[in-house]
Amino acid sequence: MVVRHGPAEPRDPARWPNDDRRPLTSKGRSQTRRAARGLARIVSPADRLVTSAADRAAKTAELVAGALPSHPKLETWPELAPGNLPDPIFSRLRRSARPGEEVVLVGHEPTLAEFVGMALVGDGISVVRLTRGGAACLDFPSGVKPGAGRLVWLFTRKQLAQRDA
Repeated sequence: MVVRHGPAEPRDPARWPNDDRRPLTSKGRSQTRRAARGLARIVSPADRLVTSAADRAAKTAELVAGALPSHPKLETWPELAPGNLPDPIFSRLRRSARPGEEVVLVGHEPTLAEFVGMALVGDGISVVRLTRGGAACLDFPSGVKPGAGRLVWLFTRKQLAQRDA
């Protein structure tokens, strides 16, 4: 499963010279917390929760981990950093994920949409639009490799939050 970070503060080099330090907004934290609770109602227990080190993604991952009944331990992967390509994510998943393991990846656009595109059609193109705090569930029945995935579901943050009602 992939989850895009929640609504963050606007880019502002004066406030955050290092964009990785840019946080979720107060409202974004609240909205993401509610979406995470909705997400927890529709997913099976996660075995691992992996995130970008950027503050906005790490906080989103923390909120998702807190909502999931399995409370998976957070891992940080540099492959999920803003602006990265999807190929290294596939390589890391192949090396580290066990068959049948539920892994949640928390990161950024366009990397996550390109990852989904590569999973579905074998090419790193955006075939879905992940809203801030939105999520997509992928299944890899024959192993984690480009073109071998199938899309199980895709929800916006608002759709996930509605499941928390």
